[in-house]
Amino acid sequence: MTAQIDVVNCVIINMMDNVSIITMFTLSGLSGTANYRVTLFALTLLCYCVIWLANGIIIVTIIVDKSLHEPMYIFLCNLCINGLYGTAGFYPKFLKDLLSTIHAISYGGCLLQGFVLHSSACADFSLLVLMAYDRYVAICRPLVYHSVMTKQKIAVFVFFAWLVPLYLVFMATITTSRLRLCGSHIAKIYCVNYLIGKLACSVSISNIVIPAFNYTFYFGHFLFIIWSYVYLIRTCLASRENRTKFMQTCLPHLFCLLTLVVCLLFHLLYMRFGSKKLPQSAQNLMAIEFLLVPPIINPLIYGLKMTQIRNRIIQIVCGKRL
Repeated sequence: MTAQIDVVNCVIINMMDNVSIITMFTLSGLSGTANYRVTLFALTLLCYCVIWLANGIIIVTIIVDKSLHEPMYIFLCNLCINGLYGTAGFYPKFLKDLLSTIHAISYGGCLLQGFVLHSSACADFSLLVLMAYDRYVAICRPLVYHSVMTKQKIAVFVFFAWLVPLYLVFMATITTSRLRLCGSHIAKIYCVNYLIGKLACSVSISNIVIPAFNYTFYFGHFLFIIWSYVYLIRTCLASRENRTKFMQTCLPHLFCLLTLVVCLLFHLLYMRFGSKKLPQSAQNLMAIEFLLVPPIINPLIYGLKMTQIRNRIIQIVCGKRL
């Protein structure tokens, strides 16, 4: 009996010895890019510049032109700001890694990157919900629109659209930071909480409940948007004027929503069920879809489709009044 206890104690001691304090993570997602690293750096830098230019133009146009200080455009401005916020959590580090032979990130930097990427994706849904609600009130309840969408209420809506995602993701990040890790190797090009959790020696209930709540909460956002658009489409079919409003303001919003959902769904499914047999370049492309497509597509779609923004941009660029 004493011998058995000694064996168990030795196993426990060995298990404890194998667990060390993790201060750095290694990223292996760029291991096969040595031959075309410069080309990839140039393309990535170009994409990042396009993201800043496209979103920056929309943001500045809406801020400068007082005629665009309306709920829909204020929400759009925040959506573009969020695009810059989310991509700032990935592109600078990624560009640095492309020029380096050592691909590593500190423990704190990993948590911060995961927080920024997660909170940005969640804030996208929050802002898209506000935009859907704005269109619902404008088209389905036009008589009460100005009493519902006041400046004070808009400020409150925007405040909570940022606060709630930041708080929920912060709580998830705190629970992730308390995990005891048994490894430091991440086979990706960036950090998110899910990847850190896969390195944990054991998972607590909070690490299961909080992410599950967050996923359910934002899935509810998606269902609300779908419900609002079903109601909008039914309303617009009865009026030619409403159909015009829908095509001008709702269609770009719906397209941006579908783009975001497809990119995130594709990304989440790959994170959980993706095959390692795929080429590393294909894995990397799937990993960065939600950081590449929506930040570019959103400002381009709105800038080209919404007449007031498009005319104002042309006016600023050409230096003449339309």
